Amino acid sequence: MRKDIRYVGLDVDSEKIVVAVAEPAGEVRSLGAIPYREESVRQLVKKLGPARRLRVCYEAGPHGYGLYWQLSGLGVHCDVVAPTLVPVRSGDRVKTNRRDAEKLARCYRSGDLTAVWVPDAEHEALRDLVRAREVAKKDQLRARHRLGKFLLRRGLRAAAGMKSWTAKHLLWVKTLRFEHAAQEATYLDYLHEVEHAAERVARLERAIDQAIEALPTQMRAVIAGLQALRGIKKVSAATIVAEVGPLSRFSRPKQLMGYSGMVSSEDSTGSSVRRGAITKTGNAHLRRIVGEAAWAYQYRPAMSPELKKRQEGLSEEVKEIAWKAQYRLCTRHRRLVAKGKLRQKVTTAIGRELLGFIWAIGTQVEREQRSAKLTRRAA
Repeated sequence: MRKDIRYVGLDVDSEKIVVAVAEPAGEVRSLGAIPYREESVRQLVKKLGPARRLRVCYEAGPHGYGLYWQLSGLGVHCDVVAPTLVPVRSGDRVKTNRRDAEKLARCYRSGDLTAVWVPDAEHEALRDLVRAREVAKKDQLRARHRLGKFLLRRGLRAAAGMKSWTAKHLLWVKTLRFEHAAQEATYLDYLHEVEHAAERVARLERAIDQAIEALPTQMRAVIAGLQALRGIKKVSAATIVAEVGPLSRFSRPKQLMGYSGMVSSEDSTGSSVRRGAITKTGNAHLRRIVGEAAWAYQYRPAMSPELKKRQEGLSEEVKEIAWKAQYRLCTRHRRLVAKGKLRQKVTTAIGRELLGFIWAIGTQVEREQRSAKLTRRAA
């Protein structure tokens, strides 16, 4: 620890920032609150500076990374820390903004905080878009449920063998009529919401296609490489890249598994080892995408025409990893099911192992892109 470094903890809300400073070997003191405005932050850095002597941290939250980018632009080293990993004393029952800022500064000085990955502009923009599409899909499901349960209460059922929410099913729904005007109005409102939700999802998916085309070459290459895996198409691959960022930032696949929250919790002491359900302390969006993709590996390995088309133009190394994933994960799925494991637990186990193949393909594509870039420079 350098003797001339000052460690600054910030407790941020929508209107103000509470500031605390920890000197290298001195006490931790509060500096009060400043308005959450660019000019106020600039004056704070000037007061505490020079910028090269400052180390600033604040907790990740709904305010995003605007403060991080401003401090970085002023030449200040800033870390955004994970709130769930901030140490908490069991006897501490008083929580205020001032005490939180002081705790951040103290823990930052002692090295007890864990910094999160801060996305660049491209990753953050793509992440906002894929999360908007995820919200739209949830709203679409709710709209369909409302209409479906309304028809069920009226005793209206589609013909046997007709799948729900297909084009044929929607044509049947649109032919329905009701005796009472109140029910007719309810039906038309629910139907309008279903159609509106479908249009919204389609519009966002078109926007995702356009956003991917505008991405840097390396990000596009990783998205294309991940689609070599069974169960991962364009939207899923874009979500993984947007949520995780460069996969090479994880030195081992187990770190990616831990980041997703799909690893088992553990409470062990001495010779006693007790493992429980998955921790769910990682990225929930990544965990959802991987869980959905894992269901595809219950079927025997195969190369569908669609999958072959997605693998066109990819290197042989990436194709080999994708085929190895099919064979290994399908075999493991069948073995776990044969042992009597619940299918939900089996799918979680397959999803956790699938993350290892995602890491392998992502790092392979990133190496290929770096090699290609060096070759172009040499030429």
